[in-house]
Amino acid sequence: MKNYLNFETDIKKLENELNELKDPYNQGGLTEVDTDKISKTQEELDKKLKEVYSSLDPWQTTMVARHEDRPKSKFFIDNLFEDFVSFAGDRYYGEDKSVITGFAKYNGQSVLVIGQEKGENLDTRIERNFGMMRPEGYRKTIRLMKLADKFNIPIISFIDTPGAYPGVGAEERGQAEAIAKSIECCMKLKVPTLAIIIGEGGSGGAIALASSSKVIMLENAIYSVISPEGCATILWRDPKKMLDAAKAMKLSAKDLYDLKIIDEIIPEPLGGAHRDRNLILSNVRESISKNLNSFNEMKAEEILEQRKNKFLKIGRSKGFINNLENLSSLDNKKNSLDQFFIKNKKNVFLAVVFIILLSFLVIFL
Repeated sequence: MKNYLNFETDIKKLENELNELKDPYNQGGLTEVDTDKISKTQEELDKKLKEVYSSLDPWQTTMVARHEDRPKSKFFIDNLFEDFVSFAGDRYYGEDKSVITGFAKYNGQSVLVIGQEKGENLDTRIERNFGMMRPEGYRKTIRLMKLADKFNIPIISFIDTPGAYPGVGAEERGQAEAIAKSIECCMKLKVPTLAIIIGEGGSGGAIALASSSKVIMLENAIYSVISPEGCATILWRDPKKMLDAAKAMKLSAKDLYDLKIIDEIIPEPLGGAHRDRNLILSNVRESISKNLNSFNEMKAEEILEQRKNKFLKIGRSKGFINNLENLSSLDNKKNSLDQFFIKNKKNVFLAVVFIILLSFLVIFL
């Protein structure tokens, strides 16, 4: 049974009509299939899907990103990789089932795969804690990322979480410290890292694994510092103002690409990724291959510098620094004022001495 969102009423009606037309064993008994009417209804459905999904507002995009039928991390891991070997436990406390981790083969190349998993039904969602990771989950991924870095193995992460788990137990075990350590680990890696946001990319729970060489989003995914409901509650004390919050937060893939926070948008099938799983699988596979190949000629230090510069450039497009290509280099951290003082050190010193002498003359004469 398909699940429909509240703005898909007309789409639901057309699809039900189409299914009835395709079923020769309907309530009226065995009848002939009306192919002309099927074609016409299919055209109407495609037109309606295009009309609705070409003008989604940020809140509707959020609803699509949270869709129950949307492909989850486990789906991509099962269908994109071979010889996947799962690893469990953080060697400190226990296992966190909200994140799937392990080594696998991708086109014959060894990779580390990390996937935040929400679950497909109520039982698995409870088991997976709805994709909200605990400290032991982040510590598990840190352990494996360091192992991958040691053996020069690229890392591919699938991001899909409302945020890190905010429970008392998680906070007592050091949730904030675990997230901070995960971000630090991601930034220090000398291997290519890809983060693909397939649904929700919520808060520090997402950025802990998305501090990557390339940050990629599916077309209808979202990536934000807080949920729209949480933002509306804080700003207006009214969670019903989530549309206003979603608009202000710039959480859609298009907005984030324009702001240069993400590097690429993967197109989705018309109506969302859940409507054609084979097509979205093909699009994600193509993106992974292209982005992994882009690092083939880069050395370990160059990969590290590329990642640092990528994040240092965010928000600096209208700043005072001219050279944005190598911000992590110490030579480029000096601004134009520093350069002026260095080049004119002698003149600056004489000017300071003259000002001091002039001050004394004014005071004592």
